[in-house]
Amino acid sequence: MRHVDEYRDPVRVAEAARRIRDAVTRPWTLMEVCGGQTHSILKFGLQELLPGQVELVHGPGCPVCVTPLEMIDRAVAVASRPGVLFCSFGDMLRVPGSREDLLSVRARGGDVRIVYSPLDALTLARRHPDRPVVFFAVGFETTAPANAMAVQRAAALGLDNFSVIVAHVLVPPALEALLGCSETRIKGLLAPGHVCVVSGYEAYEPLAARYRIPIAVTGFEPLDLLHGVLAVVRQLEAGTCRVENAYPRAVAAGGNAAARRVVGDVFAVVDRKWRGLGEIPESGLALAPKYARFDAEKIFDLELLDVSEPAECRSGLVLQGRLKPPDCPEFGRGCTPEHPLGATMVSSEGACAAYFHYRPAAAAAAAPAERRP
Repeated sequence: MRHVDEYRDPVRVAEAARRIRDAVTRPWTLMEVCGGQTHSILKFGLQELLPGQVELVHGPGCPVCVTPLEMIDRAVAVASRPGVLFCSFGDMLRVPGSREDLLSVRARGGDVRIVYSPLDALTLARRHPDRPVVFFAVGFETTAPANAMAVQRAAALGLDNFSVIVAHVLVPPALEALLGCSETRIKGLLAPGHVCVVSGYEAYEPLAARYRIPIAVTGFEPLDLLHGVLAVVRQLEAGTCRVENAYPRAVAAGGNAAARRVVGDVFAVVDRKWRGLGEIPESGLALAPKYARFDAEKIFDLELLDVSEPAECRSGLVLQGRLKPPDCPEFGRGCTPEHPLGATMVSSEGACAAYFHYRPAAAAAAAPAERRP
């Protein structure tokens, strides 16, 4: 199959769902790791096609959602400096920090611009050599190669007015933290396909062996996801635990060698705090020493912060697969896309946003009476 429509074919989707029903004999809880997968599951109603024994819970695979408050506050601090031209992907502008967001900085006159690639920020640095241009480098392994390439190009071009705030995180260490928790209900994983396009899936094999858990690398279309569920359910029923590639048209075991080389040149692995999850060892990326002159946190001498999440926001439990968004007391009431408490209601990959947009009945039921239609 070559075209998107074929991966949404109702006949093939129904057949895949039937195979899952035929394979399952016991209750199983599976986690889809990526927020893009969560949105597809809700958009296409895939949970309703699955047998009652198979429950899907939602994982921490949304880079916007797991960027900690401290990092948002640092971005706000830099963007507020006079003369700074601050560049970010659009989702990040409305993610709340401890006091305000980047959109608020823009509203009061800060030069905060939405870009679609780090190379757009590099172009702005060339056009404005007299101004500091800062790019907010956020994402998993998926976006790291392009951000690394932008830093390499800045070095080659001598653009010392260009810098980055690095908030990159790595998926396998976060999954290790979740699987190692005594309260976890996760019995199988749908690994993030686009991450594995870059990194491959070899890093997931030790997780499968250590925690005796089957993992299927899968994409984002209905058939991709159902084939991943089927692979995991068959393994669970058979008592096996290995990594299966259910996304072979895009993913190879070793990932993209060229992309991994550029990431390895520009970045170094570091401990990183995740929003809602806390600090996870060796779960992030920072600039390697030879590129330290492009580190905005050092250039602007940003103070170290330690900020607590709002007590009423339950996004940490959502990101751990321990709470469904409609079960949060603030969902659709104190937390909406217009007035979010946490990043999971802001991001285009956030689980709370997915439920709000694709489960209107749940959002309407949660809304206060005066706001209901």
